[in-house]
Amino acid sequence: MLNFNYDIPTKVFFGKDQISVLGEQVKKYGSKVLLVYGGGSIKKSGLYDRVVEILNNANIQFLELSGVEPNPRITSVRKGAELCKENNIDFILAVGAGSVIDCAKVIAAANYYDGDPWDFLTRKAPIQKVLPIGTILTLAATGSEMDPFAVISNLDTNEKLATAHPDMSPKFSILDPTYTFTVPASQTAAGTADIMSHIYENYFSNTKSAYLQSRMAEAMLKTCIKYGPIAYKEPENYEARANLMWTSSLAINGLISYGKETEWSVHAMEHELSAFYDITHGVGLALLTPYWMKYILNDDTVDGFVEYGVNVWGIDSEGDKFEIANKAIDMTREFFVSLGLPTKLQEIGIDRENLETMAKGAVRYGEIGNFRKLNAEDVLKIFESALSSDS
Repeated sequence: MLNFNYDIPTKVFFGKDQISVLGEQVKKYGSKVLLVYGGGSIKKSGLYDRVVEILNNANIQFLELSGVEPNPRITSVRKGAELCKENNIDFILAVGAGSVIDCAKVIAAANYYDGDPWDFLTRKAPIQKVLPIGTILTLAATGSEMDPFAVISNLDTNEKLATAHPDMSPKFSILDPTYTFTVPASQTAAGTADIMSHIYENYFSNTKSAYLQSRMAEAMLKTCIKYGPIAYKEPENYEARANLMWTSSLAINGLISYGKETEWSVHAMEHELSAFYDITHGVGLALLTPYWMKYILNDDTVDGFVEYGVNVWGIDSEGDKFEIANKAIDMTREFFVSLGLPTKLQEIGIDRENLETMAKGAVRYGEIGNFRKLNAEDVLKIFESALSSDS
């Protein structure tokens, strides 16, 4: 039965120069802001100066937390929470990619918690209350600009874990595709893979009644396949950047998952790779996805892969089911390769040493996935297939 509650609360300002609304939007929620960002890219592009100018002109006080890492760390969250508590911050503005936004979200929750914010990630403490958050996005990838989720790393424990709360959805997000023009080709590729992985985790499902959600997911995948290579080769192509940016938001905001039993197995596996080796999230997802697809392909799942191959890749539907499914998986891998993404764990510096530990970590809360459930042994076999030189 297709039952769900629709709720996508983030107000989106999409397009060129939408930053003009920043001052009035912030003032709806607060007057003392923590400005959260990563490295120097927003300063090189001039975006930082524009944000500061707008905040100053609107007489909005702000403090800064810079240096948020690509896989945001709990140490940055702790630092941000201290700043909020010590300075009575009432609004958080994240300017950057998903890592910056994720960090801002957990800081917003930690403001109202006296313990260690890592407790949220390990499920020792529930999130009770969250400061309002706004975002200015600079990379199409995670969809964090329009969802209630956050993923944080702890280098001391080699863990990368997720948390969520409805109030962690940003109050508003400014999505100007021109802010992604300076994203390097490698990050454009990884971002495209990240978006596609979010779609796969919702698309491959045992729920057969969500016809519309599945067709929307296919349209989003085809958008990534069309525009990912264009943005990769032509970084200032507005049409490509805009389509990728909007797909990034819609891929994980609930639109294509409402009413569906969803997957979320490749993400659980990749989080282990990132936790131990601090790799780019989208790179790990692109690498693991075809191996996961091959592993779960059987009599129960083949129809889903046939649908994928025919509707997304345009494969002739008249062939043998398993031939269609395997061709679709091969085309998926070839697409990621065309964007310069790796296909073997050795290529990103991962050997056999931690595979078993990572496999157990991926299922720390129980079996992962629903399209085909995976235990630690299954995950280890997928890791091993991604490691071996003959697969």
